[in-house]
Amino acid sequence: MKDILDAEERKELPDSVYGLPERREYPMPDATHVRAAEAYFRYCPEELKPELARNILRFAAEYGVDVKSPTILSFAGE
Repeated sequence: MKDILDAEERKELPDSVYGLPERREYPMPDATHVRAAEAYFRYCPEELKPELARNILRFAAEYGVDVKSPTILSFAGE
């Protein structure tokens, strides 16, 4: 997977690889995109941050990414 997904590639991704699947935002099909979701976490609406934080940690574990952000860990309840 390349670093930047174009619109067509995003359309082809299943909802299950998104940090916010109901909105199809924060795609995380690989480790690079998990890191990008972590970097863009601050732009997520406040009420959706707990869900996104949990999903970032779930995908991070799947792809072997070490998430150290205290903000994400806090929102995920870690």
